[in-house]
Amino acid sequence: MEATAVRSGRGIWEGLYRVLMRRNSIYVTFVIAGAFGGERMVDYGVHKLWEHNNVGKRYEDIPVLGQRQSE
Repeated sequence: MEATAVRSGRGIWEGLYRVLMRRNSIYVTFVIAGAFGGERMVDYGVHKLWEHNNVGKRYEDIPVLGQRQSE
């Protein structure tokens, strides 16, 4: 039983390795797409975290910005 579990786990990694490393162009495309996707996810997460921590302090949160108060 344990041998099949190790074999199936190894098979998944070997399969991914064969798919991604078979040709240099596929590997480079995978790395560039991964870097782009990772950057987008980190940027989105940091942006949402910043907005959450600064609710009420942002330019968009000021309701009367640019209006003069009436006397």
